[in-house]
Amino acid sequence: MKAMILAAGEGTRLRPLTYNTPKIMLPVAGRPLLEYIVGILRYHGITEIAINLSHMPQVVIDWLGNGEKLGIKIVYSIEDKLLGTAGALTKLRHFFDDTFVTIYGDMLMDLDFRDLESYHRVKAGVGTVTLFEVEDPRAYGIVEVDKDQRILRFVEKPEPGTTSSNLANAGIYVLEPEILQHIPDDTFYDFGFDLFPDLLKKGASLYGYTTTATILDAGTMDNYHKTDKEIVEGRFVPKGV
Repeated sequence: MKAMILAAGEGTRLRPLTYNTPKIMLPVAGRPLLEYIVGILRYHGITEIAINLSHMPQVVIDWLGNGEKLGIKIVYSIEDKLLGTAGALTKLRHFFDDTFVTIYGDMLMDLDFRDLESYHRVKAGVGTVTLFEVEDPRAYGIVEVDKDQRILRFVEKPEPGTTSSNLANAGIYVLEPEILQHIPDDTFYDFGFDLFPDLLKKGASLYGYTTTATILDAGTMDNYHKTDKEIVEGRFVPKGV
């Protein structure tokens, strides 16, 4: 399985830290955030990785190169204009020739990617969305599933009483290359707002994979400092790093 790290955003929620540093290169416990993500993927046997970049891309390229020093192969996609989380895939159609996983470049996790891939292949849908349970659905993108974990609907930050689900979208997806047929070229296109609802309307099979794994979001200033503290104090130990 290949991987796509979504890293083209400017990291506006992390300013001023990201004025002169790409978000994925911000230090966490003394190492770039990207180093942890790559290490986690490599630990689970994923060694072919694509990364989309826009804000200060050369900083990342100069540090990581072709990935050889970390035992991986890297393909870069430079976006002159942002294409969105799903739109970013269209510039890498040649790369996605088999099942692949996408993750955001501001996330760390102890998710078992091998188990996630196995689940996806058993369900045999076009995509699998990683889910986790939350106490208050109002702060998350919520996913409704049936008894077989087939996804029925996506609800963004629902008001009380509008959904019975407490399963939140973790932003980690396993996808089949055929989904690329549903993404327009040179267009800003988002997974949650555009692609997944469109696939559901067309009757495509999307499934939810519910996990209890630790997933840390370092995309805001508060969460970035919390993530750093979790690793410095040893409460979260990323595999493969």
